[in-house]
Amino acid sequence: MTVNYATPAPDALFPVAGVRLGVAEAGIRKAGRRDLTLLVLDPGCTVAGVFTQNRFCAAPVQLCRRHLASGSEIRALVINTGNANAGTGEPGLRAAQQTCDAVGQLLGITSSQVLPLSTGVILEPLPVDRLIAGLPRCAEDLRADHWHAAAHAIMTTDTVAKVASRQLVINGGTVTISGMSKGAGMIRPNMATMLGFVATDAGVAEPLLRQLAAGAADESFNCITVDGDTSTNDSFIVIASGQSGVRFAAADAPGYAELRAAISGVALELAQAIIRDGEGATKFITIAVEGGRDRGECKRVGYAIGHSPLVKTAFFASDPNLGRILAAIGYADVDALDVDQVRVWLGSCGEEVLVAENGGRAAAYHEEAGARIMQAAEISVRIDLGRGAATAKVYSCDFSYDYVKINADYRS
Repeated sequence: MTVNYATPAPDALFPVAGVRLGVAEAGIRKAGRRDLTLLVLDPGCTVAGVFTQNRFCAAPVQLCRRHLASGSEIRALVINTGNANAGTGEPGLRAAQQTCDAVGQLLGITSSQVLPLSTGVILEPLPVDRLIAGLPRCAEDLRADHWHAAAHAIMTTDTVAKVASRQLVINGGTVTISGMSKGAGMIRPNMATMLGFVATDAGVAEPLLRQLAAGAADESFNCITVDGDTSTNDSFIVIASGQSGVRFAAADAPGYAELRAAISGVALELAQAIIRDGEGATKFITIAVEGGRDRGECKRVGYAIGHSPLVKTAFFASDPNLGRILAAIGYADVDALDVDQVRVWLGSCGEEVLVAENGGRAAAYHEEAGARIMQAAEISVRIDLGRGAATAKVYSCDFSYDYVKINADYRS
């Protein structure tokens, strides 16, 4: 079950000139499901990535970083589900390299022009022979309009495919942006298990694209949490093909701010879809923190609330046990926080109620109002720290019985 999200129809997704996608059933973990995806990029594309900060980062992440740093023109991405190829040591690195070698031979490019990405079970060897055997079927399936199929093929515990697309006019030219993501659990990106891909037919110089990818991640995938666990495989890749004819070499170029906002908007839509499809989720929660000294402390407060199992279970039960929110604010590592200045509101469906002020329960607050608001599927928590002008938002979900069931049965 998702919270107010449905996968867009295939005809609502725009092909991105210069990017083709193909999928196949390779039997990586289970038979009879699409689990292998190949993206092939035309010459001239620029590519940038943002990756997990988990010290046990997966072999594919290590290779992606290495290939991007080498300066090679990236011409292909290969994505498998069912196996994360993480916690696999040197054999895992060899398997990731064999994957890149096979893609290179299939497409007539070098292995350093391939980015491998994996998601699934950790600490198990990648069945690389099955993966390689599936690659020709992916190549036969390559089409520019396969975003819908590819979004399904990268799923693991996701219940729906997550994909977004939009077009806009910049500097007189039509620019297309399409993207997909996967993720439902082990989500607390510190760049989640999440993968995200966004492609545009605008041209963006590589140094500028790296900045754009980092900024888009910070405004989207780095603002979500399902369970507070940072995955070993988190990866967010941005591709710019340049085939629209609209090109940017500098951040102050006319129209660039519009492109940046549109790519960040697609990334945020994909990131929020992960929360709406969080494992066992029944509520989508927006935590808006304002009045901070800097954005970092605002995000620490947002994540303290969004991570808290006590807060999340209260939301699942629609129980206005809102002292749990105050407790989370209090341990969020905000230096010299004056709790008497903190105010907290609870909101849904256009209604917002002041819950706490002056160090305690707001005088006008009645628990009936809190209980009514918490019945909604979409809820906002707004916090004013009363110590500055910085703001931040974090997106989270509740914890239900199903979260435990899904993760208890994950490998079965």
